[in-house]
Amino acid sequence: MVKNYDEFKNKMEKTLSVLKDELASIRAGRANPKLLDKITVNYYGTPTNITQLASIQVPEARQIVIQPWDNKILNDIVKAIQMSDLGINPNNDGKVVRLVFPPLTEERRVELTKEVKKLGENSKVAIRQIRRDAVESYKKSEKAKEITEDDLKMAEKDIQKFTDEYIEKVDKAVEAKIKEIMEV
Repeated sequence: MVKNYDEFKNKMEKTLSVLKDELASIRAGRANPKLLDKITVNYYGTPTNITQLASIQVPEARQIVIQPWDNKILNDIVKAIQMSDLGINPNNDGKVVRLVFPPLTEERRVELTKEVKKLGENSKVAIRQIRRDAVESYKKSEKAKEITEDDLKMAEKDIQKFTDEYIEKVDKAVEAKIKEIMEV
């Protein structure tokens, strides 16, 4: 039986969502609490996300303040940040952990834009794979005489249309992130 377009659109939407999450976790010179989403702290033997252990604030554009609800884990938070790929040395004053983001160098900006473009290209490949799977399922339905040849052509056209829409959304997300990175 023919699958509904919604299934394929949902897969493309998930691909776009994953891309946006990955882009949000890339440091672009500004302090963004999303950067801490992937950092976990060993909290009483359980790897726990920093965002679940502390309140996180951005008092100014290049600074994040992490205030844990349990002061005993301050040093653990510092260690987790140092071991992460953030590349920032946290300052611990006994009550809060401060992350001060230095401005990005031109070389680092270029490196990050390449990384962003690669993530965008990977998302486009995933969307095209979803399109390929969708078209294949319709071709199988046509071979099984469940749909007509005209229905198949119409489905291919519709699938290509929403594939183009999602690829455009990926391009816009990548473009916005690159603009954010290159902003001095």
